[in-house]
Amino acid sequence: MNKVDKPDAFDLEALRRRPAMNADGTSQAPGSEPRAEVSALARQIASQYAVANYSPSIVIGQLRFLEFFSLFAISLAANYFMAQQPDAHFVLSAVSGAGAALLALLMMQASDCYHVSILRAPMRSIARVLISWTVAVALASLATLLFGDLDARYPSTLAVWFASGGAFLVIERNLIGFAIRRWGRNGVMERRAVIVGGGKPAKDLIRALEQQPENDIRICGIFDDRNSQRSPDVVAGYPKLGNVAELVEFARLAHIDMLIISLPLSAEARIMELLRMLWVLPVDVRLAAHSNNLRFRPRSYSHVGAVPLLDILDKPIRDWDSVAKRAFDIVFSLLALALLWPVFIATAIAVKTTSKGPVFFVQKRHGFNNEVINVLKFRSMYTEMSDPTAKNAVTKNDPRVTKVGRFIRKTSIDELPQIFNVLRGDLSLVGPRPHAVLGQTRDKTYGEIVEGYFARHRVKPGVTGWAQINGWRGEIDTDEKIKFRTAFDLYYIENWSLLFDLKILFLTPIKLLNTENAY
Repeated sequence: MNKVDKPDAFDLEALRRRPAMNADGTSQAPGSEPRAEVSALARQIASQYAVANYSPSIVIGQLRFLEFFSLFAISLAANYFMAQQPDAHFVLSAVSGAGAALLALLMMQASDCYHVSILRAPMRSIARVLISWTVAVALASLATLLFGDLDARYPSTLAVWFASGGAFLVIERNLIGFAIRRWGRNGVMERRAVIVGGGKPAKDLIRALEQQPENDIRICGIFDDRNSQRSPDVVAGYPKLGNVAELVEFARLAHIDMLIISLPLSAEARIMELLRMLWVLPVDVRLAAHSNNLRFRPRSYSHVGAVPLLDILDKPIRDWDSVAKRAFDIVFSLLALALLWPVFIATAIAVKTTSKGPVFFVQKRHGFNNEVINVLKFRSMYTEMSDPTAKNAVTKNDPRVTKVGRFIRKTSIDELPQIFNVLRGDLSLVGPRPHAVLGQTRDKTYGEIVEGYFARHRVKPGVTGWAQINGWRGEIDTDEKIKFRTAFDLYYIENWSLLFDLKILFLTPIKLLNTENAY
């Protein structure tokens, strides 16, 4: 099936005549990231892709778990129903069943049985699947014969186990194939791509992709800075939705997964200019290499069918890494709540009894992909003097801060309610600290001071971060402070691992003892 699908039908001319505005229908907030106005056509197409899709890597990983535990369960069931003494041979059955299931998965992986294109047409690979299962059961049964204490009805148990496992794999693979084909038609499991650059190079790229019978790319449109004379409004049936500045906003609203630059490698200056604009997005950036004569090392490329793409930038913390990080956040957040609930209660009582107003303070800050989120804090200012926009940063001996507020700000106890933001999914425990939407240094916004500042939003912001444990916390009153913060945040994004998160998390209480810049 051809997965280079065009967007739904639209009235191109009618949409072009409508006035342009922000893609979400809102006006730009003063001091926020400069947002290019996208056309009504781009806004309509973005709405088609507003719901996040399933990652093929996640689906395939879930399939591996399903097959392993199902084959393992089948071995236990065969022992239970067929063995003469199932209780006496339970451990042996469990060990051989787990071993056979794991070996079958490894062999199916080695024989390329876990690619989306293979899963979409399961009967073409069913022989490899059954051979993998046969060899796995044969080796597990041989080990059992050599080292195990056999049940009197072991041959019958083995036959039922082997036949049931094989039947399960045939049925399950066909059902999965049907589901993947259906998800592909409905746009549920795909990689959404935008072509950057128009004209003949974009047309050649699209035609090359369309010729691939098995791929998971859905082209959502084309963006190009050149005018209509040099870059047609429609290329190979796909509309040009705007310029590259508008692409940044479109990609965030449409949950785009990949940007493919259709420029020759010789256009080095133009490619670098595009990368400076596009690297702030949490997407894969690829350079079309099908028409280039230069060839790099194979690991520099990814492929869509037979079409080579040069890997320029990868989305950080993707697929199973994001699942692992989310599990990390939930586990340690619940642990923190279990340990710190007396601190929560004591702080709430102190805030409520020493000054008028609510216990919690809600502030709008930039979150993942530059989305605006509501961050919880214990209120540390007098209600009538509070500044939800954080345009005026808190300074030393600030009269707006209450006596209790000074203590909880010094100790960062005011940040503890953000654990609820973590459980809700707005924040991560570790990541770049979320800055207020209107945060600024003197009369300049952070984005005006640091080029690429918004690249720190390619991952979820965190309650604590690499910059904070390296001393960059508290007031941002100089350009250097926001520059250093951003540099540490970008280092964290490029070098992320669960061990790195664990290191930051455990260093945070120690580093909080230094309250020099916290007030």
